[in-house]
Amino acid sequence: MFNFLKKAFSRTKKAISEVIDEKREFVPKDEFEDILLEADVNYELIERLLKDMPDMINRAQAYNSLISVFQYRANWIKPEDFDSPFIEMIIGVNGAGKTTTIAKLARLYQKDGKSVILGAGDTFRAAAIEQLSRWADKLEIPIVSTKQGHDPSAVVFDTIKSAVAKGVDNVIIDTAGRLHNQANLSEELKKMIRVANKALEGAPHRKILILDGTQGSSAVNQARAFNDIVGVDGIIITKLDGTAKGGSILSIADELKMPIYYIGTGESPDDLIPFKANEYVNTILDEIFVK
Repeated sequence: MFNFLKKAFSRTKKAISEVIDEKREFVPKDEFEDILLEADVNYELIERLLKDMPDMINRAQAYNSLISVFQYRANWIKPEDFDSPFIEMIIGVNGAGKTTTIAKLARLYQKDGKSVILGAGDTFRAAAIEQLSRWADKLEIPIVSTKQGHDPSAVVFDTIKSAVAKGVDNVIIDTAGRLHNQANLSEELKKMIRVANKALEGAPHRKILILDGTQGSSAVNQARAFNDIVGVDGIIITKLDGTAKGGSILSIADELKMPIYYIGTGESPDDLIPFKANEYVNTILDEIFVK
């Protein structure tokens, strides 16, 4: 796990190394502030984290401060807590990595011995349907899709009904992400959720928001917008291997106080790992302090 995290945060680690010349036992408070700023942690959060810290900070003090960000109550929804099929809807802006993340989730469930079906609910873009269909072929899993412009709620209904009929364990449904047209998107997503519940009472069981890690702290605004529309149950953060803004996870967690389920660590279907706050914090501190 640590190796995957080190890979994911390689650019963040490089950015930290440009601030601090060598690892040490104690780091001056102002230097620790510069490190957090360089990693794209929100300034107001940094001020809170450092408020009661001494002028010279050791690793234990830094760890206790950073880990405190993740100590909030959150409702963690897990597939094993539900009877099959477990229905989840994947939301987020175009370009955040939704389609690839759906493939990664499907692969994760496959490795756990679960059967999966996909629903191509982003009918606004033909490219989204085609890309998801290619992943379905590659992973050898079924997909329910329709033509561009057709009603995405029909895809939701058909996907869930097919899963129920065939005894499929996990249903993953893609959605459109055109935030620039929020009124239409809002009504479309709300309808998809209503139809999911008609197809199977209680569905969708989990609504996952995909956030692009390269957006840094600005991803918080996207999260708020989608949360206002549908009520987000948790987050997956993508593309962390391609950015120096790995510290933004602290800002995202502090602002949203939602479960962070997974992080993307690369482009292949296997590049998705469960997020663990303690390992994340230690990965950052390993670049600052001697062990």
